[in-house]
Amino acid sequence: MILELIRIILLLGILGVFMGFLVNIIYGIFKVDFGNSYLGFLPGVAILIMFFVFYRNKLQFSGYYKSDGQVKLSKKVSITLVSCSILLLIIGPLFHLI
Repeated sequence: MILELIRIILLLGILGVFMGFLVNIIYGIFKVDFGNSYLGFLPGVAILIMFFVFYRNKLQFSGYYKSDGQVKLSKKVSITLVSCSILLLIIGPLFHLI
């Protein structure tokens, strides 16, 4: 169980930094800078949601911890969460422009 927690923390750190870097590049192309804005947390929440979906649907089955309770998220839940995540990534720059 401890090894799985360490694995999750490392994966979240590595994938979170990588996805954050990609989001910053995309926002940089559109010249969006959150700086001191209160909306700067939205991309972070979107990245966490995407990581949760990726972990529950793929990564949990390749880890150290095995259980009968490990199931994928339903397709409907996965689509809803990914859609919300994309919406959060889009909303930030839109409100930043206002």
